[in-house]
Parts: sequence; C-alpha cells; structure tokens
Amino acid sequence: MSRWQQQGSLWCLTPPQPRGLVEFIGGSYLAASPQLSYRRLLEALSRRGLAIRAFSYVPGFDHQDQANGAWKAFRRAREVMPLGTQALEAGPERKALRLGHSLGCKLHLLAPDNGRGSSALVSLSFNNFSADRSIPLLAELAPRLGFSSEFSPSPSETLRLVASSYRQPSNLLIRFRSDQLDQSARLLAALQQRAGDQSQLLELPGDHLTPASAGLRQNVLGAWADDPKRHQQLEQLADRISGWPTSP
Repeated sequence: MSRWQQQGSLWCLTPPQPRGLVEFIGGSYLAASPQLSYRRLLEALSRRGLAIRAFSYVPGFDHQDQANGAWKAFRRAREVMPLGTQALEAGPERKALRLGHSLGCKLHLLAPDNGRGSSALVSLSFNNFSADRSIPLLAELAPRLGFSSEFSPSPSETLRLVASSYRQPSNLLIRFRSDQLDQSARLLAALQQRAGDQSQLLELPGDHLTPASAGLRQNVLGAWADDPKRHQQLEQLADRISGWPTSP
C-alpha cells in the first residue's frame, strides 16, 4: 500500500498504476487531518486504483475564499504531479472526480471554475446550514454582543449560485438513511433547475459520520474497536464512488 504524503495543504495517496484521480474535501473539523479522519474511505478508493488528493483546512465564515483556496491547491498539484501519475492529466477524459463530505460538498460547488474542470462530483451528506445553526453558541451570543454573522455565501445564496452558475451536469448525491443533517434534497432541487442536468440522488445505510467514523475509531482506539458493519458500509460506498459516473 502506498504511503500518504503531504504537499502543502493537500494530503496525497497514489497507487502504483492510478487509473483516475479524486480531489476530496471533507466536512467541518474532520477535514483538518483528512488522511486520518477519512483514512478508511480514501484508502479504499486508492485500492480501487484512484489517486487521492485531500484538502486540509479549518472551516471559517468565508466559504467562498476557502473554496477558492482548495481549487487553487488542487490545480497546483496537477501542475506538479507525483511520479507515475502524469498520464492522468493527458486529456479532458482524465479530469478529476471531485468528492466532498458535508461542508466539503459546498466548497466543491463554489469552485471558481463552476465544476468545468471535473469529470463529475460525488456529494456525501451535503450540509448547507446557517452559521447560527452550525455554531449554536453564535446564535446565543450574537444578539447580546450586538452583531450578526453568516457564512459567505449564505445558504440561500449558495443554492442560487448552484442553480445559476454551476456547470457540471454529472452529480451523484448520496444521503445516509439515519443522517439528520443531510440537505441533499435541497441541493438536488437546485441542480435540477439547470438545463441538461444529470444529477442523481442515492440513499444508503448509515449516518452523517459514515464516511469518517471507521477510520477515526480505529486510529484512536486501535483495531479491536473496528466495527465490521461500518467497514462494510465504507467498502460499499467506495464501490459506488469509484464506479461513478459510468454506473449509478
């Protein structure tokens, strides 16, 4: 198995003969160390022949700025490819599959190229809550301190931008059955306002932390804490992601 390597704000994992490239953005504070918190899922994709680039960040209020930063980091990495992956960038058919979880989906949707530079997007547990919903203490303190704050762009503006500006037709939205934070249905409605949209919504067993929790449990508690059910869910999820967009 290949080893993780850090390249600036990206964590990279490259199989011996990659057949494709995944650009991944995780959700909220899980994304600070994606090579750990999403390790099981990303390594499962690597075993299926996909080179991985995972963006590391700590979320702030300016989501557009963070989306721009992630897009620039992925672009720089494509310009300085690790040895053995140059063939991935040979033509338009080799564009990267963009993969996001929770807030990471929003950052991909806000990319400055409006999705044109990708082969497709897979969105896991899309989350587009307001700042006071995402940060409960903010809703309590802001009125007392006499200020208001919201993510930029706001939830409503994000969906408006998706409907008017996002140009990637092929999007697989995955929601997990026990996920109380998922807003994929709202995203699908915005995507379907566009001409030529090919987006699909898929529901799988699991919850909001299904893409991350198995890797976290094993990293913190050791192999004895591994959950076979979650492991199976992640393997099935990796099959779905690696098969998109050729197979729904």
